[in-house]
Amino acid sequence: MHNLLMLLQAPTPQAALNNGALLGAGIGMGLAIIGAGLGIGRIGGQAVEAIARQPEASADIRGAMILTAALVEGATLAALVFALLFKLYT
Repeated sequence: MHNLLMLLQAPTPQAALNNGALLGAGIGMGLAIIGAGLGIGRIGGQAVEAIARQPEASADIRGAMILTAALVEGATLAALVFALLFKLYT
């Protein structure tokens, strides 16, 4: 009930800025997770296709796949940290 009363009150400029920051941080985190999921899925699928075509090169393909997936995960983690910091400090 208390949250409903807060929504009905006239927003102050500071509250409007905070709501926009929270919305932006939420959208940023969602896009980072979706992008990482799509990227890692594509990396895995292409690696499986490459191993199916050249089974003798599976060790090299697997190593490149793991390195690329780790880089995608690192970029996603950095995006999530920046979005959380933006959310907490605005």
